Amino acid sequence: MSTSSAALADALVAWLARAGVTEVVVAPGSRNAPLAMALWAAAQHDGGPRLHTRIDERTAGFLALGLTRSGARAAVLTTSGTAVANLHPAVLEAVHSGVGLVVVSADRPARLRGTGANQTTDQVGIFGPLAATHDVATAAELDAVAAGWDDVVHLNVQLDTPLVPDAPVVPDEMVVFGGGSRPKRPVRRETDLPRGPRTVVVAGDDAGPPARQLAEAAGWPLLAEPTSGARTGANPIRTYRLLLGTGLGERIERVVVLGRPTLSRPVTRLLERPDVEVLVVPGRGAWPLRPPGAIAVDGPFWAGDEPDDPAWLDAWRAADRELSLRLDRLLAAEPALTPYDVAGATHAALPAGGLLVVGASSPVRDLDLMVRPPAVGTRRKVIANRGLAGIDGTVSTAIGAALGRDGSTRNLALMGDLTFLHDQTALVLGPDEPRPDLTIVVPNDDGGAIFSVLEQGAPAHAASFERLFGTPHGTDLASLCAAARIPHLRVSSRPELDQALAMPNGGIEVVEAVVSRTGRRDLDARIRGLAADLPGTD
Repeated sequence: MSTSSAALADALVAWLARAGVTEVVVAPGSRNAPLAMALWAAAQHDGGPRLHTRIDERTAGFLALGLTRSGARAAVLTTSGTAVANLHPAVLEAVHSGVGLVVVSADRPARLRGTGANQTTDQVGIFGPLAATHDVATAAELDAVAAGWDDVVHLNVQLDTPLVPDAPVVPDEMVVFGGGSRPKRPVRRETDLPRGPRTVVVAGDDAGPPARQLAEAAGWPLLAEPTSGARTGANPIRTYRLLLGTGLGERIERVVVLGRPTLSRPVTRLLERPDVEVLVVPGRGAWPLRPPGAIAVDGPFWAGDEPDDPAWLDAWRAADRELSLRLDRLLAAEPALTPYDVAGATHAALPAGGLLVVGASSPVRDLDLMVRPPAVGTRRKVIANRGLAGIDGTVSTAIGAALGRDGSTRNLALMGDLTFLHDQTALVLGPDEPRPDLTIVVPNDDGGAIFSVLEQGAPAHAASFERLFGTPHGTDLASLCAAARIPHLRVSSRPELDQALAMPNGGIEVVEAVVSRTGRRDLDARIRGLAADLPGTD
């Protein structure tokens, strides 16, 4: 290969090592060959990165995202042209969720831009204004790029021909990967919250333990989403989104928000109420939560020696116990398996220290209503792509998260059939690729169930619903899995599902749970009606 390409390849290996990268995802191509071969060589010795190869760049991007979300530090490498554009969904998700993804795109030399050269476009700024591009043509330019840990770093590396070495690439064993460390976050100054107003703590995605700690210290109800990392202990309210529509919800006077809540319209309406004081701890991501009229605060802190008036929390707990009992009875009486049963069974199968990756759309909301808060210290790590809440790349994210999480007691994923089908190329793995132990649970209702409970699912739109929103596909998931040599099991009852989840086979496997969306709108209406005439909520 050319001297400049060889030097850039060596410089990239050294840069990734300094940046703390431990995992590298490569999509094959010609223009990125010098970089790929240098990284392959680095992966051959102790202290080198773990290498993953994917034939689909969109899959590669979300695999790197999943690796990063579960605690690893990952980079993804592509060739030029549309290959780079296929990373855009994963990059947007990383930008909006505050995940520090490293993207490396190979490019032709700048002199060939605008000349009609093959597989050449303007890759500088290809991901838009929220993810800046570092366009580098020399090792010195690459060395000058800072490696941010909480931001997307896009390295666009110009490579000239020839693109293969004259002799085999020899790894530099002096380059050790994973040596970098995430810089400590700045310590927030604490904001003392006075007692008095009837307060709830809302814990959105990635809120973390501080949300639980605040709720416990102040004695306030905790409305925690399943991906908040805060839904443990005695303060989380399981049925909070139903209770927000009762008189109990109307009595709220102040809300403290940590993380990024995205799942529930009742929570959105609460944060927009003009009679409620909303205090928001700014989170990560390009566009952190900023409800109209909200006040940004740093590190909310309860300075009181005693919790706030216990009657407020007691009222929420009592209502939650009764409503949870009603919900469980209603679901137990259903003649067929429901998506709520699937979500509840999946979470129940997850031991302490386990990992659960949840797809967008209905499954994460079903899980939100079914998760019973475990004891503090027994938290299960629940991950979802809530930055932009798309369904794309979920299988890849789950595989990456499972591969990147050291010491996980079990890895599960829960996603709808459309989400699963949208990322089916994630199941195409070569014989030498690392494979995690991962059980993917797919509640299959043959289409888009979430739209049936939204405005589009109203009877007035029945004529167009199936074609535009229901989108039945009739895909045989067993055959699809067989084509990728992935074990598959189909179940249609709760006992069958429980048995399937209790007996994992190892490796990647799929459990398809057959459910119906025909009665989903009616079921959700009956669930919402359970909060009517609830004692103590007038």
